[in-house]
Amino acid sequence: MAALNGSLSCFEQMDEVQFKHWTSLLEKRTGMHLPKERRSFLETSLGLRMKEIGVQNYAAYYQHLQSEKNGGREWLTLVDRLTVHETRFFRHDPSLDFLEQIILPRLFESEPNRTKLQIWSAGCSTGEEAYTLCMISDQFIKNLSINEQCYLAVTGMDISIPALVTARKAVYDKYKVRHVPEQYLEDYFVKQDDGRFQIIEALKKRSCFVPFNLIDMKKTLLEPMDIIFCQNVLIYFNRDRRKQIIHQLVQRLKPGGFLVLGAGESLNNPHPELEKIDFPNSLAFFKNKIMSN
Repeated sequence: MAALNGSLSCFEQMDEVQFKHWTSLLEKRTGMHLPKERRSFLETSLGLRMKEIGVQNYAAYYQHLQSEKNGGREWLTLVDRLTVHETRFFRHDPSLDFLEQIILPRLFESEPNRTKLQIWSAGCSTGEEAYTLCMISDQFIKNLSINEQCYLAVTGMDISIPALVTARKAVYDKYKVRHVPEQYLEDYFVKQDDGRFQIIEALKKRSCFVPFNLIDMKKTLLEPMDIIFCQNVLIYFNRDRRKQIIHQLVQRLKPGGFLVLGAGESLNNPHPELEKIDFPNSLAFFKNKIMSN
């Protein structure tokens, strides 16, 4: 920690005006809201990146990001540094139990001859959640003899380009797959010579990953989804922006579809088309089939 503090000592402390400029820029471009309590996080993230590229102060870095020549590429790098990629396979058991025990059975009971199942992993990071949803759903479909031909499609979206590159490669080290149940590991991964694990091609073909920011949702051409997982993403946004995002998510959810949020995220005023489903340690909603006016 002392070494880290020393490496940042050459940078001026961020004053109130600078903090306001930076947070305004982040909110305008990404929708991310950084409260005053996270000023040190912003200073550290900016300072480390400035040191890497040889920029001496916040004002100069701010101007660098505005430049037409290199600003766009640098902005992508910075956004990657500011977003937390804390994820893993089979990360939140209660939400996955809800998927397996409630969501999938209800969807196939309501539509026994279903030919397509579409799932959206919003804020998918490096792909672990999207592939987890794909594995569980694929296994469920295989266990239904009457629905073996149902086409499964999982779309992962994230604002971080480097994270999406990792997701598309679908190669993970041993530590990353430590929580994958043994049967899933055998069925959906191939161990490489270097000890890493590759997602099987059949599963990769059912999963696609595209760059996307939730505040630009009006620009997406996504078809209405049967299931949307948007876990631990809303924490980046203020209350008004969260409300807008939920509204947009509901618009992209089929009537009878399900929205799953992070268990710790709260909605003070749930959307009128959403019905909360009680399930232990999870936060999930069902979209009413009767559309509101």
